Amino acid sequence: MIRGLWTAASGMVAQQMQTDVIANNLANTNTTGFKKSRANFQDVMYQTMLVAGAITPGGGQIPSGIQVGMGVRPASVQKVFTEGDYTQTGNDLDFIIEGRGFFQVMQNGEPVYTRAGNFSRDAEGFITTPAGDRLQPEIAIPPETILVTLQSNGLLTAHGQGDEILVQEQITIHNFVNPSGLFAMGQNLFRPTEGSGPAIEGIPGEDGLGTLANNYLEMSNVSVVEEMVGMIVGQRAYEANSKSVQTADAMLGLANGLKR
Repeated sequence: MIRGLWTAASGMVAQQMQTDVIANNLANTNTTGFKKSRANFQDVMYQTMLVAGAITPGGGQIPSGIQVGMGVRPASVQKVFTEGDYTQTGNDLDFIIEGRGFFQVMQNGEPVYTRAGNFSRDAEGFITTPAGDRLQPEIAIPPETILVTLQSNGLLTAHGQGDEILVQEQITIHNFVNPSGLFAMGQNLFRPTEGSGPAIEGIPGEDGLGTLANNYLEMSNVSVVEEMVGMIVGQRAYEANSKSVQTADAMLGLANGLKR
């Protein structure tokens, strides 16, 4: 009975983590460039009481053994980097990546990466994130600019009066062998890890990288319906595991009552 208590308790802990992950996804439904997370679980060790294939005293062979599982544990919480929906904003400094890739920005002297393209200009005209982290390579938009265009290959042009070209710069994007291995820092930013591999810089539209466009934003890839269904499933699984705890406790109570 004690094994059943701890097995069911591990299931309750797992479903609690599942609910925590879903709640964070739902909280970020309207977060620009947000990528949803998915909790992955695995069963833990088994107590083997009889090995399959063992030979019986009569010379026969046991077709299936006896293994009793001891519960579940979290294996990972994985970021899912599918693309979100695009929304038109009309803002020249709203960028999207159609396909694979990340923008590189500089935060406290460290290069970090983001899918959120809601950029703006700081007091010196440099393109920055809402937190003030400058897009790399640094691009300063002159104050007399009246229009900014961004070609699919990342060529950014600032236009002045009479279609005068004031600035023309190349924006590069970066990719990773395993984006799911990136470390989520918050503020829509990611940092490379040993699991993700180093950043690979490239020109948009080349070597499998996505293309760029402005006047649009990529929204989160969270599906509210899918998350709500997942929450209901997790809630029911939590209830079922709690019933297992109650049943095991009742059986222990009956066993303790035998001494009376």
